[in-house]
Amino acid sequence: MKIAFSPCPNDTFVFHAWAHGLIPGAPDLDVLYADIDITNRLAAEGTGPDVLKISYAALPWVLQEYALLPCGGALGRGCGPLVLTSGGETDPAALSGRRVAVPSERSTAYLLFRLWAEQNVPGGVGEIVVMPFHEIMPAVRDGLIDAGLVIHEARFTYPSYGLALLTDLGSWWESDTGLPIPLGAIIARRSMDLKALAGWARASVEYAWAHPDASRDYVMQHAQEMDPQVAQQHIDLYVNEFTAELGESGYGAVLTLLQRAAEAGLVPQMDYAALLKT
Repeated sequence: MKIAFSPCPNDTFVFHAWAHGLIPGAPDLDVLYADIDITNRLAAEGTGPDVLKISYAALPWVLQEYALLPCGGALGRGCGPLVLTSGGETDPAALSGRRVAVPSERSTAYLLFRLWAEQNVPGGVGEIVVMPFHEIMPAVRDGLIDAGLVIHEARFTYPSYGLALLTDLGSWWESDTGLPIPLGAIIARRSMDLKALAGWARASVEYAWAHPDASRDYVMQHAQEMDPQVAQQHIDLYVNEFTAELGESGYGAVLTLLQRAAEAGLVPQMDYAALLKT
């Protein structure tokens, strides 16, 4: 079965057991390791694998073909995207008319940024530049970009680039809604056995927790020269109770995000009942 997820430590940790044939009854996986911007595009075009990791922000474009699985994804608290600058600004108004780098136009990070900017940046930002997330911090440091929207392990490494935190979008979201931050979703074609897929994904998560050292070599093989300690921090932050089961607050977070975004005209209106149908 074809599947696509990122080479980031949380995804390789979660899917290690399934990818290595350790889940009884689960089909063998043909894995495509791809940045979230690529998987978002593949899902929207309908040319993607059977199962993909995409941004929650991309769901409104793909729900007719794909269903949201209730496990395997990334939600949480204290794990939101950050807006960084090189000048130590603390006033969001400093972004008015400026150039900001983002990791994907359909990423949850960018959607949260747009919702936040509508409330906090007078007149709006200037140019949005899409670039791979690992290039954003060097670009801000070198003055090529005024500010950068970063995700994942950048939470732990941005001080080493001499950058300063302008705002933590996760903290803003949590204080505004009281809900966890919906980041990455696992989706599967609706023509497939969704209940079985969810069971295999959940079993892979549970295996990872029960055997935390088993996936270490696999994780580091794909971690793009990441320090092992940073990789473990990444896993600890993004693999949590919502990875095993979205639950009421997880679904509530996704619904709230997409409803707010639709009301602001940032994503298409969607059939919210389809979000819950697996």
